[in-house]
Amino acid sequence: MPEDAEALAGFGYELGLLKRIRRSGWWHAGVRDPESVAEHTMRAAQLAALIAAEEGADPARAAFLALWHDSQETRTGDLPHTAAAYLTKPDPRQITADQTDHLPEQSREMVRGAVDEYESRETLEARCAKDADKLEMLLQAVEYRDIGVQRTEGWIDSARKDLHTETSRRIAGAAVDLSPLFWRDR
Repeated sequence: MPEDAEALAGFGYELGLLKRIRRSGWWHAGVRDPESVAEHTMRAAQLAALIAAEEGADPARAAFLALWHDSQETRTGDLPHTAAAYLTKPDPRQITADQTDHLPEQSREMVRGAVDEYESRETLEARCAKDADKLEMLLQAVEYRDIGVQRTEGWIDSARKDLHTETSRRIAGAAVDLSPLFWRDR
């Protein structure tokens, strides 16, 4: 089925945009070259697995959900929270439905199911993935703070208040007081 292969290849190219789309909120803090959505997603997926392992959830499933959590940004870009007052938040499920409309059924349902589970937050894995998204932002804020970006506290505070798992809250508490290079001395 050449159409299936073309649809999958096309979606692969679309997902490649995530490597070039920058996390735009950091420009407000003065970061000239913020991380890409793909860079954020990778660490969020890794953190989701760690959080899930500690919380007794399925690490692979939590990482998988985090892997798809921002895939819609190929169509919208990364909208900073300041845009919320001027725009209606796009429905990630609708964007995903549009993105995957031409994919083969198994792939289409797999991606749509992951996004729906993540957005619903009904499973522990989805809550771990959401916490990982926030925790990744917190770690990035601490890293930017450590290299001299002055206005990161709002991101740190926002992330901390939105964490739901005990593991995420413990990691956040430790992270804000550690040097991002702490790991080198261990």
